[in-house]
Amino acid sequence: MKLDKEHLSFFKAQGYLILNQVLDLELCAWARDRLWSTLPQSSRIKRDDRSTHIGPFDLSDINEDVQELRSGYRWQFRKVGTETNMVRLVFSETLQAIAQQLLGNDTLIEPVINGSTMGRQGAAWPEGPVDPALGNEGARGIYATLPYKHKDRLPEQCHTDGHPFQLGLVGLIDDVLPAGGGFKVWPGSHSRLYPTFIMQYDQPRIPHYDHLPSYKGILHTPEYLEKLEAISKDTPSVDCYGRAGDIVLWHHRLAHMAGHNYSSRIRHAILYDFSTNTLDQNRMDPPQNNMWRDWSHELQEASLTYSPEFAKSQHLNP
Repeated sequence: MKLDKEHLSFFKAQGYLILNQVLDLELCAWARDRLWSTLPQSSRIKRDDRSTHIGPFDLSDINEDVQELRSGYRWQFRKVGTETNMVRLVFSETLQAIAQQLLGNDTLIEPVINGSTMGRQGAAWPEGPVDPALGNEGARGIYATLPYKHKDRLPEQCHTDGHPFQLGLVGLIDDVLPAGGGFKVWPGSHSRLYPTFIMQYDQPRIPHYDHLPSYKGILHTPEYLEKLEAISKDTPSVDCYGRAGDIVLWHHRLAHMAGHNYSSRIRHAILYDFSTNTLDQNRMDPPQNNMWRDWSHELQEASLTYSPEFAKSQHLNP
């Protein structure tokens, strides 16, 4: 498929784009099978009995290995990130063409089949998250969320990712219901947050020290923290639910979160980061007056206008 002017305008204005039926459905089925193959046969969770899918994981099912994480309601399989079928799924000719419309022709860094996977070097710090850019040559992996079902409603907490990349991909490999753990975004937040960073595609980090456990992680400017709080109050989130094969593309500086899963279905998704071959040259540049400087000319020339009908297709009330 080819993005039209309205696709480009909406992405530029709102920072995300929902596209239907982009992923290969046979490979989506393969990815689901691949995830389920990692669950011990002794688990109380049985694939063919949805009544057993309600989280959290039992203690006997918990795995703290960040490449095959099962903990609480999270099920994250990262070892699969550079397997041949995963690369085919996240870097198909269709997805390459779409990404190049946004980032420019002949610019994409290609994933490496059988290359290094996310999390191979462990967490960024003890009990901390995994850095998706550290030694990763493929997809982030398959990310699933067990259903909460009757759990009380939880507050939404948006954030941005700190590692360097330009365009994010969330692909649904199974149907995701509204309020079923779909990717959530805060429309338009990318243009409000982008100027608050020190570097346009990266962030300064504090290393972990055993004797100073609080000094770890990424550094945010006061301007960023103030703006993120304002966005969480004045901008309603958008739930990017959909069918197997649908995708969400999103700008690196867009506020987002993994939605809470109040459905009775496990949320299955794949995550991938598109980057260009100029990223290392410009990731530490300060935010530019033209935040689209390093994107395609087609996107730079796009307007910020789109129809109410198109907004509805993006789950956004005009």
